Amino acid sequence: MATTCTHLDQIRHVTPSARGCEDYLEIGDTWVHLRLCLSCGHVGCCDSSKNKHATKHYHKTSHPIVRSFEPEENWRWCYPDELFMET
Repeated sequence: MATTCTHLDQIRHVTPSARGCEDYLEIGDTWVHLRLCLSCGHVGCCDSSKNKHATKHYHKTSHPIVRSFEPEENWRWCYPDELFMET
């Protein structure tokens, strides 16, 4: 596991794609917590949700960093470096 994120240069100013997990909103299901992709703005559910849409988005796109999309949470996760970052 890395001690420093090597993907910070891939963070963009993004607009969230939805107010909830966009994949679950399409099928009418619920999620546990939300993550915002900092490369494109995709909103997906966390790994505690049954379909893990944020992680699936990473595997599909290789967009490396998400941040929590939950009120009062201010952290990021880098998938390839497996690094949690408080901001």
